Amino acid sequence: MLATALVDLVLPADCAGCGAPAPPWCPACAAELAGPRRLALPGGLPVVAVGRYRGPLRTAVLRYKERGRRDLAGPLAALLAAGLAELHAAGGAGPWLVPAPSRPAAARARGGDHVVRLCRAVAAARPGARVVPTLRLARRARDSVGLDAAQRAANLSGRLRVRPSRLPPEGVPLLIVDDVVTTGATLRACRDALVGAGLRPVGALVLCDATTGS
Repeated sequence: MLATALVDLVLPADCAGCGAPAPPWCPACAAELAGPRRLALPGGLPVVAVGRYRGPLRTAVLRYKERGRRDLAGPLAALLAAGLAELHAAGGAGPWLVPAPSRPAAARARGGDHVVRLCRAVAAARPGARVVPTLRLARRARDSVGLDAAQRAANLSGRLRVRPSRLPPEGVPLLIVDDVVTTGATLRACRDALVGAGLRPVGALVLCDATTGS
């Protein structure tokens, strides 16, 4: 696990946002990375996003997630680590990161779960951090692209499962991690599944805020 995370932390040969020969971010793209922002989602956990789903951050996430650029896990994980400070005291133990699960077919197509990979890269650079892939998504869940909030919630209803063999210790504060938040349905479903198993999610950390009106 640690070896995989270290491989993914190898710096890319170009800017993550635009492809210019200035890794990990060229000055222009770096200037557009405004820094972590807190979100208020109805009925949800405290959420911190690295930035809005636009510009170089959006491009970097798509290159990493959909175009096989696993080497961008390092630069993106570094941004997540900055957001982590907003949710977790620097001197505290942990944190324990719970990746929001991908559909099994999507994970296979991408050569592995991209959110788990990001979490491992964050944990590799943060002493005491742990990754617990406690949640899994049932095969019959469909792609959420194009679904509204109600449809996303219905798509996930009863399809997020807790892995009994991968439970963290009882009472440990957990942070849910995902790449993009659109309606908050996934984060709420993850929270509900964890709470239903007697676990304690205390917040969520995401790369991109794609919510409307924020």
